[in-house]
Amino acid sequence: MFKRVGIIGFVDNPLVKETVARLTKYFEENKIEYLVEESTLSLSDLPPNGHSCNRSELGSSCSLIMVVGGDGSMLHAARDLVDFNVPLLGINRGRLGFLTDILPSDMEEQISDVMAGNYVTSERFLIECDLVRDGEVVDQGIALNDIVLQPRDSIRMIELNLQIDNQYVYTLRSDGLIVSTPTGSTAYALSGGGPIVHPELNAINVVPINPHTLSNRPIVINGDSEIEIEIAMENRVNAQVVCDGQNHISSQWGDKVRIRKKKTLIKLIHPAAHSFYETCRSKLRWAQD
Repeated sequence: MFKRVGIIGFVDNPLVKETVARLTKYFEENKIEYLVEESTLSLSDLPPNGHSCNRSELGSSCSLIMVVGGDGSMLHAARDLVDFNVPLLGINRGRLGFLTDILPSDMEEQISDVMAGNYVTSERFLIECDLVRDGEVVDQGIALNDIVLQPRDSIRMIELNLQIDNQYVYTLRSDGLIVSTPTGSTAYALSGGGPIVHPELNAINVVPINPHTLSNRPIVINGDSEIEIEIAMENRVNAQVVCDGQNHISSQWGDKVRIRKKKTLIKLIHPAAHSFYETCRSKLRWAQD
C-alpha cells in the first residue's frame, strides 16, 4: 500500500529513540523501503546508512510518514508537511495521545495491518493567521489545534475586539482568546470550557480564557468563517499570538490577527478499530469512577 515510509521522532526522549530503532528494524526485516528524517537520525543510535533526508524531502518522496512521540510531535509534523499531501501515522510515546494512537506494546502488529491496507483515515483542517500592522501582513502562522492570543510577559488581562465575517461580535477583556479547530477542541480549548467538536465537522471554536464578563461564553462558528481579532489600543500589556502552543508571534497594540481555515487538509491514518468516541472515553476517562 505504501512504497516508501518516512520516520520522524524527537529522539531526545529515550523511549522515542528505542521505538525509532524498533521501527527501522521492522522495516529492514520486512524489506520495506524507508527514510529517516535527518535530525531524528543524528540524535539516534542508528548507523548513517544513507536512509536520511530533510523534512521537506521526506514529505515529497514518501507515501506515508510515521511520527514517533506525543501529540506535540504530531502537531509539529502536520504543520510542516500539510502541503505535501502525505498521510501521517502517530506512534504514541507521549502522555495523552489523542493524535498518536498506536501503542508501542503492539506496534509491529498494528503497523503490519496498516501496511496491508487495514486502516481508517480522517482528514483534518488546519487554521492559518496573518498578523496585520498598518494594513500590511508582517507575520504569519499555522496550527492544527489552535491559535491563541494572550498577554506576553504579564498576568494582566488583555482587551480584544472580535469580528466574524466582517460582523462585530464583542469587545473582550480576558486572559486571552482561543480559536480552535475540531482537532484542537480536546486540547487547550477544552480546558478553557469549550465544547468537544467531532473532528469531521466543519466548525471552529472561539473560546475566551477567563473572561472578565462571565457572559462571554465559547461559541462554535462555521469553519469557513473569516475571523479578525484586533488588539485594542487601550491595552497596557503586550500581546502574542501562539500557534499550537509551539510557535510564538509578537504583536503590538492596534495589530489585527486574521484567522481562516487553510485550504489544504492533513490526512491522519488510524488502526482499523479506531473510534473517536472510544478515544474520548479512554483519554478523558468518561464513565469511570
